[in-house]
Amino acid sequence: MTVLPFPDYAFQKRAVRELSEKCRVSQIGRSLCGRGIFALQFGRAENCPLIAAGFHGMEYLTVLTVLRFAAALSPRDNVCLVPCVNPDGTEIALHGARAACRYAPFVTKTGQQRRWQANARGVDINHNFNADWQNVKRREREAGIVCPSPTRFGGFSPESEPETRALTSLCRERRFSRVLALHSQGREIYWDFGEHTPRECKALADKMGEAGGYAVSAPEPLATGGGFKDWFIQTFHRCGFTVEMGLGKNPLPLTDFEGEYPTVRRILNTFISGGS
Repeated sequence: MTVLPFPDYAFQKRAVRELSEKCRVSQIGRSLCGRGIFALQFGRAENCPLIAAGFHGMEYLTVLTVLRFAAALSPRDNVCLVPCVNPDGTEIALHGARAACRYAPFVTKTGQQRRWQANARGVDINHNFNADWQNVKRREREAGIVCPSPTRFGGFSPESEPETRALTSLCRERRFSRVLALHSQGREIYWDFGEHTPRECKALADKMGEAGGYAVSAPEPLATGGGFKDWFIQTFHRCGFTVEMGLGKNPLPLTDFEGEYPTVRRILNTFISGGS
């Protein structure tokens, strides 16, 4: 049986270094604790698809998925990959509060390190994008989420976090043709964000769903707005997708990876090809 590594920051750096032999690696930003956020560029740098993962700390199987997927690509492929948007959150989920640098006392006090979603100071990166912001905050207040937390607190202002800004800056610079945010769990694909959603997005979502046997769905209200795919659709009027890999309760165990990866690989390949 294959023994899988923890997809923590040390592993990520080694994997990115090895991948630099066949793609262009750039550091697009740093986390609150100073960890690098990396982009892997295969093919041309503008108007290509983007796949990003590791938004939520305990969804670290998504990081492993994108790094495995990158290892199988060739220099002739045309896609940009950001394996881990939130490296501090991943470190906290894998290694506990000691990974949270100066925020360690706050993380310790919550008592939820192993189920950590947010960045080091308790902002959920996938609620921190400027998409329907006022309604996002209203729904948070109605749910009693009013301060930094292990999950679902979107911050005090949009793009307040360096991790969020790293990704939005990359998108503004490279003008991606479409984006996919990889999360866990649920085996679902989300594609819609209101009036700005191009008509062709549903057709591609359906093809991705067919490729992997995932349902094409609508997210629960508290998960609507503030997310990366929402912001991308609203800002660029291009297709954005969220794919929820795997099934169970987060954090999904590493032992789920080998069984789920072939399915997700088919979805990612369909996304890159545009369904052709």
